[in-house]
Amino acid sequence: MSDQSADLRETVRERYAAAAVQVTEGGTACCGPQAVKIDDNFGSTLYAADERDALPAEAVAASLGCGNPTAVADLHEGERVLDLGSGGGIDVLLSARRVGATGEAYGLDMTEEMLALALANQKKAGATNVEFLKGTIEAIPLPSNTIDVVISNCVINLSTDKPAVFAEMFRVLAPGGRIGISDVVADDELTPAQRAQRGDYVGCIAGALSFAEYRAGLTAAGFSSIELTPTHAVADGMHSATVRAVKPAHVPRAALLHTPSGESGAGSCCGGSDHGTEGL
Repeated sequence: MSDQSADLRETVRERYAAAAVQVTEGGTACCGPQAVKIDDNFGSTLYAADERDALPAEAVAASLGCGNPTAVADLHEGERVLDLGSGGGIDVLLSARRVGATGEAYGLDMTEEMLALALANQKKAGATNVEFLKGTIEAIPLPSNTIDVVISNCVINLSTDKPAVFAEMFRVLAPGGRIGISDVVADDELTPAQRAQRGDYVGCIAGALSFAEYRAGLTAAGFSSIELTPTHAVADGMHSATVRAVKPAHVPRAALLHTPSGESGAGSCCGGSDHGTEGL
């Protein structure tokens, strides 16, 4: 990992650790946890009221993504789900309810403070089909071909090695598995420099791929049936988008045996300097 990539990862980790601490400290106040400051393009307002009401207040307060990937993924009873950048656990806990007692929901995060918050939220929710893992999204600590659905909420844009993330998603998915992701994506005509002018890296803007780059990355990793659909604008030429794709049911044996090689990590998003964060 380059020094620049390592510095970016540490900046992301620090930002989301601070967000977790803010929510945790808010939970000790008499009036309950206070959400990290964000705008309407990010956070718990993107979830239905009945979903928010069914979860611990701290999980809702720590929700700082740009969409609702549990809805994008169309989860079913008995499925095994992995959330990349699980933060305070809102998407893991929602997934656990959707897949039921016969399913399993995993959350992956690199930030100790977010993991501690997520585990506390799991206990409050009484979720028994949930497991939180510490690790990075470029080197997922799960065996190959064991997950039915990979979800993520505004996290992949924060990675400094997105090809590794795509390869890891493909590796852990069982043949026929799918991804259902919310992420920030840029218009194709915006250069990386122009994206950086619209927001910083930790704010989920500067590191965003364009629609064409996202599709090319997923294709290179082996995915098919790729769909990218913008949902709402988060900056000029920058969009929250849903990303769907499928790991083909018949995959060459070499791809099935691929092992993880990435090192760097990412957090779960937020917004720019005016937004909060949900960490990995």
